[in-house]
Amino acid sequence: MNKVLVLYYSRTGNTEKMANAVAEGVKSGGNAEVELSFHVQADDLSVYDAIVVGAPTYHHDMPVDFKNLFEEAAVQGISLKGKIGAVFGSYGWSGEAPKMILEIMKYKFEMQVIEPPLLAKYTPDQAVLAACRDLGKRVSETLMNRT
Repeated sequence: MNKVLVLYYSRTGNTEKMANAVAEGVKSGGNAEVELSFHVQADDLSVYDAIVVGAPTYHHDMPVDFKNLFEEAAVQGISLKGKIGAVFGSYGWSGEAPKMILEIMKYKFEMQVIEPPLLAKYTPDQAVLAACRDLGKRVSETLMNRT
């Protein structure tokens, strides 16, 4: 069975709501085991078939924990090539963190990314949460079609 990591950071709870909906969507695909977490070690990334990151934007930037995680993965030479990647996140005024992480996944780690990143301004409403479930299902379906 495929393993999917839904990794998120949430100070206000908005991105956490989105992460839970993404995890529900992955589960609904019936093809993957999903782990919902707010922290992993860089060397743990290689055990997942798909990595979905929930990154809010604070002060026009991604959370420092994610910067450190990807930097450590690069320094250790951890290969994520060909793994499925997707990104979502909430924001108040700019929303660039998910875009930056998607670019890191795509260009630095050569992951197969689902574009564009899913963004929610402030608190995600029911439509955004439905889009999050759809994103999770799409990750699961992409994994199913690869195997």
